[in-house]
Amino acid sequence: MSHLRLLRRTAQLGLTANALRPAGGRASIPAFFAGWLTAELAPHLLAAQAAGTLTQLARQQVRSPGDRAALALGALSMAGLGALIVSGHGARTEVEHALRETLGEDYLEGLERAPTAADLATPWRDLVVPFRMRNPEVIRLRNVPYAPGGRRFQLDVFHHERRPAGRPVLLHVHGGAWVVGNKEQQGIPLMLHMAARGWVCVSANYPLSPRSRWPEHIVALKRALAWIREHGAEYGADPSFVAVTGGSAGGHLAALLALSAGDPAFQPGFEGADTSVQACVPHYGVYDFAGDTGTRATADRLRWLAKTVVSKDPVRDREIFRAASPLARVSGDAPPFFVIHGHDDSLVPVPEARAFVDALRAVSPNPAVYAELAGAQHAFDLFPSIRSAHVVRGVERFLEWTYRRSLPGQAEQPLTDHVQQNLGGAAGDAQAAGQQELVQ
Repeated sequence: MSHLRLLRRTAQLGLTANALRPAGGRASIPAFFAGWLTAELAPHLLAAQAAGTLTQLARQQVRSPGDRAALALGALSMAGLGALIVSGHGARTEVEHALRETLGEDYLEGLERAPTAADLATPWRDLVVPFRMRNPEVIRLRNVPYAPGGRRFQLDVFHHERRPAGRPVLLHVHGGAWVVGNKEQQGIPLMLHMAARGWVCVSANYPLSPRSRWPEHIVALKRALAWIREHGAEYGADPSFVAVTGGSAGGHLAALLALSAGDPAFQPGFEGADTSVQACVPHYGVYDFAGDTGTRATADRLRWLAKTVVSKDPVRDREIFRAASPLARVSGDAPPFFVIHGHDDSLVPVPEARAFVDALRAVSPNPAVYAELAGAQHAFDLFPSIRSAHVVRGVERFLEWTYRRSLPGQAEQPLTDHVQQNLGGAAGDAQAAGQQELVQ
């Protein structure tokens, strides 16, 4: 029995250590799965391990060296889980600092409703059963077709039970490496939160590879966006304001939607549709679709994309990949962005997000907020956790600020010093020229 206990404690400590310092290289995928769940479920795991330790002590099961070693390993694991919980709480400060740094210290004055202490507190009651995601105030309409073609061309609409008219829209794009995933699985905490606050939220499916080839994915999402503009008012929406969000491959597609408004190559047969978006909040997104940053991670991904998603040669058909790359499409027409990325992301390393934000800040007059979350893995927001709860509330503040800023009669707020320094003066010009060289 003590042997099994020792093995269990060893495994628990290994999972905790991987969450604190994820393995890279060929181990990055298993490191992601193990680290993501351990980090976001740290309070639950800590409670379970503490209960197991107390039970062991109460039953006086500390007789052998193995028992004592198991206790020591358990103590180390619980200390690591405590550090992960502290890291999750740090997201509140990291997100708020990012918003104030770019939008200004007084950005909250532009909100219709200033956040209260309860808004900023950790919602422990919602975290006890993290996979039970529902809100009695929110109605979800499922499987609404936005184009012909079956379930991959359907969307869900979330709205408040009172369904007020003229409310802004948040379009969510699921991730899954362009080959798996659906609208049922991702973004639910954010959409329930925003719909409870009066936003109309839309979660859309789209065609997946290898059955479908690029650019069918983005073309379908453009059709979903056109559907929102045409039919959104029927669900209480203000179709003139659409923000887009998504994670991983969904972050790539969300960013590309924001940077390719009206591109006829992505709108065959509906070239005249308004496919602009007014704000973008990509989470742990893929921004370098063409390998421009030259990192090992982007090179490995490029080979996989060429084979599985695009079916084109990335050298001979380089412009196809660059047309699909948010990093290569950054321009002064970019809408406001809030880019969120985990520092410990094993699947999309954080330097890619930093390069994308630098490019935005060099050329765009609109704000590019960037929050890099210490201790966060890929997909940290799939279910409610300490970290994701604070991120969701920060996203709400950013979207509300952006929406209020867009309303008629609202004085446009001046750019913060942070943005002005990137756009003006000799230093800003030099940085802009450097970024242009990177993305051209």
